[in-house]
Amino acid sequence: MSDGTIVADEAAAGQPAAETTGDDTVVDATAAPSGQPTRRAGRNLPAALLVGMTLGLSLIAILLWAPRVLVGVIAVAIAVATWEVAKRLREADVLVPRIPLLVGGQAIVWLAWPYGTTGVAGAFGATALACMAWRLFDHGLAATPRNFLRDTAITVFVVSWIPLLASFAVLLLSEPRGNLRVLTFMILVVCSDVGGYAAGVLFGRHPMVPAISPKKSWEGFGGSLVFCVIGGLLTVTLLLQANSWVGVVLGVGLVFVATCGDLIESQIKRELGIKDMGTLLPGHGGIMDRLDSMLPSAFVAWLVFTALL
Repeated sequence: MSDGTIVADEAAAGQPAAETTGDDTVVDATAAPSGQPTRRAGRNLPAALLVGMTLGLSLIAILLWAPRVLVGVIAVAIAVATWEVAKRLREADVLVPRIPLLVGGQAIVWLAWPYGTTGVAGAFGATALACMAWRLFDHGLAATPRNFLRDTAITVFVVSWIPLLASFAVLLLSEPRGNLRVLTFMILVVCSDVGGYAAGVLFGRHPMVPAISPKKSWEGFGGSLVFCVIGGLLTVTLLLQANSWVGVVLGVGLVFVATCGDLIESQIKRELGIKDMGTLLPGHGGIMDRLDSMLPSAFVAWLVFTALL
């Protein structure tokens, strides 16, 4: 998701020599000979809004009129996101085994619908084992694997980060009124993003984690919390006809995990030295750049709804 909880007017905060860009980087305002700050190209805001609205309306239509189609949409999105991450990792000389990673990821998502958590757990275990074995022999039987421990550990992390967390959206969908449950957590992630952006622009002064994401501010986090709790109260009460306190618990939980999901991807991109995971979505980057907050939020939404509804 977009890094909404931004720090506004760093000069006013006593940092006149640097400013933040839309790609989680800090730009030295004194670096350019002309006296103008050197910065990368920012986001294409019109394109970003158009793509975001198109995706949002399409998902709402699918959830309301053809909810089972969402399983296929999730499967395709996860395949693309996994490919993006694997490609970036291999560019950094981390040899994640793409074939078992992609096939296993599809198994995790598709088996969630008919077999529930049993299907997810079985597919996850099989995928992790297959990736380990694949990486063990990808240099041939006569060669000694290089960086086997590092590469397999990162591969299992990718399996957990993308298809495993995405499978909880499918598990949500398979429950009673599952389409509305999925719609609820998606609305709350958007509330967190919008609230963080608005509060960050208007009031952001205190950086939250400048070493990872210079734009995030504690004021923006507070805006995310307010918007998400209000959104949780309204959606859980109006869409699910459930007790309003469930919406409060869900709203608070999703703010924390959505923010952590954003920070996790920011840190990974920072370590890899890249701006975006991909280029498929104009103004947004890749598919994974749109799923960073959604994936952990799907798990927390499933956990809250399963326990409290």
